[in-house]
Amino acid sequence: MQRRIFIAINLSENAKKELQKYQREWVDLPVRLTKKDNLHFTILFIGYVNDERMVEVCRNIREIAKKHQPFELNFNKICFGPPGKSPRLIWLEGEKSEELVSLKRDIEKIMIVKENDEHVLADIERELKIFIPHITLARIRQIEWKKIAASPLINKKVSIIVQVSGFEVMESELKKGGVEYTILESAALTG
Repeated sequence: MQRRIFIAINLSENAKKELQKYQREWVDLPVRLTKKDNLHFTILFIGYVNDERMVEVCRNIREIAKKHQPFELNFNKICFGPPGKSPRLIWLEGEKSEELVSLKRDIEKIMIVKENDEHVLADIERELKIFIPHITLARIRQIEWKKIAASPLINKKVSIIVQVSGFEVMESELKKGGVEYTILESAALTG
């Protein structure tokens, strides 16, 4: 069986409720709000894997979690994303802490690098430099958005701190009611 998986940091219930307050400001805009239960921070999208590969991914994240200590993620603005393109998302953007970069690097190395391939390792380092920590709050409905006379300004300074004590392997399934995420494996940071 093929599963569409990714590795993510889930948010506390309090953080999700706080983000919903901001989302309520956009109910009249042509956007599709991210459901409260789907608010998360993606560390790495893996894609479709079979059950054997999924077991391997779960084993790998448990090993990585043993090497890292809990840390905080600081999110400081709500804006359009990704930068440099016409708006597709409204997201909560955060700071790139050393702890987060180290965790992401370790996850990418173990998930992507089969051998000690210098080109792949260089690609990972290049990606880490342009990586922008973010949580998707809404997806813009492009056709309706273009019909708005003047695009709304979405650029708000905020201060949201997310305590990171672990991360998960998540499955993404497209259902009639929208995307549904399921936790397949959790790994506590115990380093």
